[in-house]
Amino acid sequence: MATIEEYARRPREERMARIERTPGELADAVKGASGAVLARRPAPKSWAATEVICHLRDNEEWFLDRMKLVVAMGLPCFVTTNPDRWAEERQYLTNDAARALAAFARRRGETIDFLRTLGPDDWPRAGVHADSRGRRTIDEFLSVMAWHDDNHLDQLRRALAGRP
Repeated sequence: MATIEEYARRPREERMARIERTPGELADAVKGASGAVLARRPAPKSWAATEVICHLRDNEEWFLDRMKLVVAMGLPCFVTTNPDRWAEERQYLTNDAARALAAFARRRGETIDFLRTLGPDDWPRAGVHADSRGRRTIDEFLSVMAWHDDNHLDQLRRALAGRP
């Protein structure tokens, strides 16, 4: 799989197309899977498909909120998040995968709509993460999202196949 840096070298429209395909690819991947298969962890420390979908849903909200802050403010600072903590505290395994996927698709649509409204001067605007990720522009967020989607689509497919 390509690195975030390799995604960053791709044209913006290619990265946009990548993130636009994700909801459909997720739906295709889980089509016909039983609740038991969706909730099965392939290894004790690996996420089940339902957990991956919930992570994508919640992260989508995180991505959009931060990009909106970047546009609204001058160099906002973002707190560190902990996806494993979210999975536990938000009880991802008890979530309905179809509902989580529908929520992700809605949120992704909102993100696409937001990104389509940006002008040329908006893409280099940035915020700063309090952790090691440091400064990140909206264009860099798009690269991270494209990489993140491919990474978790692969993880979801492995989970469905029972592989960590």
